[in-house]
Amino acid sequence: DVQLVESGGGSVEAGGSLRLSCANSRQYTYPGFCMGWFRQAPGKEREGVATIDVDGTTNYADSLKGWFNISKDTTKTTLYLQMNSLEPTDTAEYTCAAAKLCGAMLPMSGLGALYDWGQGTQVTVS
Repeated sequence: DVQLVESGGGSVEAGGSLRLSCANSRQYTYPGFCMGWFRQAPGKEREGVATIDVDGTTNYADSLKGWFNISKDTTKTTLYLQMNSLEPTDTAEYTCAAAKLCGAMLPMSGLGALYDWGQGTQVTVS
């Protein structure tokens, strides 16, 4: 069963902000795993968005640097993605994931390279 559950998606006007959350239903901290977000827009391939490594190092897709911020809570069981200055091109389903290496998500290698992922939350920017 899926352990990662995303929330916080929705519809927003261009220029607005959203904060996505990714909760672990079993309170599992994925020790030693990189956590991150990827997205998929209709008709497009999956795209890595941001990652946060075990030591807290963050990385972002080049086009999103400065606009998005990834973080995790002190218990490390909830992952967040703060998205600011959203544009219609950010419309996509956003999914959180865990991977042994951050390089599996950014750039996106494919679901087979991930350890676990959620069912996604839709973000629509108009």
